Amino acid sequence: MDIEIATIGGYEEVGRQMTAVRAGDDIVVFDMGLNLSKVLIHDNIRTEGMHSLDLIDMGAIPDDRIMSDLEGDVKAIVPTHGHLDHVGAISKLGHRYDAPVVATPFTIELVKEEISDEDKFNVENDLVTMEAGETMSIGERCELEFVNVAHSIIDAINPVLHTPEGAIVYGLDKRMDHTPVLGDPIDMKRFREIGREDEGVLCYIEDCTNANKKGRTPSEAVARSQLEDVMHSLEDYDGGIVATTFSSHIARVKSIVEFAQEIGREPVLLGRSMEQYSGTADRIGAVDLPDHIGMYGHRNSVDRAFERIMNEGKEDYLPVVTGHQGEPRAMLTRMGRGETTFELDEGDKVIFSAGIIPEPTNEGQRYQSEQLLRMQGARIYDDVHVSGHLRQEGHYEMLDALQPQHVVPAHQDMGGFSGYVDLAGNQGYKLGRDLHVTSNGNVIELV
Repeated sequence: MDIEIATIGGYEEVGRQMTAVRAGDDIVVFDMGLNLSKVLIHDNIRTEGMHSLDLIDMGAIPDDRIMSDLEGDVKAIVPTHGHLDHVGAISKLGHRYDAPVVATPFTIELVKEEISDEDKFNVENDLVTMEAGETMSIGERCELEFVNVAHSIIDAINPVLHTPEGAIVYGLDKRMDHTPVLGDPIDMKRFREIGREDEGVLCYIEDCTNANKKGRTPSEAVARSQLEDVMHSLEDYDGGIVATTFSSHIARVKSIVEFAQEIGREPVLLGRSMEQYSGTADRIGAVDLPDHIGMYGHRNSVDRAFERIMNEGKEDYLPVVTGHQGEPRAMLTRMGRGETTFELDEGDKVIFSAGIIPEPTNEGQRYQSEQLLRMQGARIYDDVHVSGHLRQEGHYEMLDALQPQHVVPAHQDMGGFSGYVDLAGNQGYKLGRDLHVTSNGNVIELV
């Protein structure tokens, strides 16, 4: 059976992930993502009403025209989790393929919301829910399996395409977390089993976000402990406290909400994406948030919430807001510009429970946001956070577990691949032979 891998998006940047694997006549597409930084540099742009070709030209979504070079039929579109860099282009590209979108329950709900917001295209792909640990047939000779992993969003998986030539393991995005705050630990037992099956692992496609960082990525339990320490240290502070984190990081939001209540403050979730992700997780029972918690996404309802907080006393509340990357239209950035009724006074605390996504646009926007907040007198608690991506020791552990014949680094640019090339070389892999550093728009022939 011929096996090809088309590296369509996410091989020159962190964002717009898309990879296609052809096994004989059957094709599985892993991820269809958005590069949000390419959108944010434009003022007041609404991707919902834009054509896919315009977004491709902007570098915002994958250029999937290379798919015409693959001789086969797409059997499934498989997003690994609900982050926009993995699902954000399904509403723009999914309708081109007569194939279902197959994902875990929370991811499917987020895909539904992306499709319902779409103004330009009519996306009618079937949406199929599959849990971690389950399998489905792909054509007559292949099988798709979901293996549970831990990441900075719930319901993340690594899909495995089992073929007669060996398994293709799509390894984006995860960390080696054995004590997660929500969900199950990474299923290393299953990864080791796959690596030692008779046919073995033909190819491992790996996320290299933190491959240049030594050691291991700490568990989410560590971030929860850091948050607890910071927030309880502020228990006697009688001014304003504001927290921001990834809206999709439900475990982190849950921790902030719980610690806010422990120090006697009412948490309020503010911002469109904060309401979307937490509201969806709460609705499907993926997280247990307080029944009375306020979640406001519409601009008018957010402004009314800010007015109530100021009228009743901001010392009694803890707003959890969007804007951890300094996004221009996010709630925290608006607060820094003085565009809300929430007044930051000298000494008020702003907790960034998020790292900066390693991309120049994000770094610039985050710097600007912090400067605006400081100009209003805010005191900043930075990087109360752990990453959702493997560091070097996690990569060594995955290579040892899977023992793949071929390795394809992904989810970075060429500079970001360097650490992974070094560590894979230490394990006996060689560039151009079984270690394939590639770019967007290429096809790798494995068999």
